[in-house]
Amino acid sequence: MACTLILGGARSGKSALAERLAQESGREVSYIATAQARDGEMRARVQHHRARRPAGWQTVEEPLLLAEAVQRACTAGRLVLVDCLTLWLTNLMLDGAMDVPDVGEFALPPVFDTQRTALLALLDAGLSGDLLLVSNEVGMGIVPLGALARRFADEAGRLNQAVAARAERVILVAAGLPLTLKGPPC
Repeated sequence: MACTLILGGARSGKSALAERLAQESGREVSYIATAQARDGEMRARVQHHRARRPAGWQTVEEPLLLAEAVQRACTAGRLVLVDCLTLWLTNLMLDGAMDVPDVGEFALPPVFDTQRTALLALLDAGLSGDLLLVSNEVGMGIVPLGALARRFADEAGRLNQAVAARAERVILVAAGLPLTLKGPPC
């Protein structure tokens, strides 16, 4: 298995790069989407991503149980593209919350540690196919104002570091341009 982590800011071109790499691989592709379309703006984003995908790609929508979905899809000869880890992280952090929780009382739900640990253990164990993981780099701006936003930025940074340590290749995308941080250039 080869694991590639593709990082970048919002609208940096990270998803487009991941989709191009998947298309150029010549393999069968499974696309695991983690987004939940809870409002009109997010529904538009999801539709935009769906419209870009080739018809022959298998799409799996999985907002929480990512490790299980990756393990099922990542078989020999197949490439799995996960878009994206930070939306998955958001889903885990807010699992079961009807509204944004009171930041003074915010605690991560039990599913957070269980699922994060499961994904990292899967990466440690290895997979039969290749894996492209897309994630937002959120730590390059100002420190967020609210406690929940700071916790999210901290957890996203920790997750990206842990995945990057396990990945054979790490690419940072800015303004649509890829910069390889680790492993062979793309």
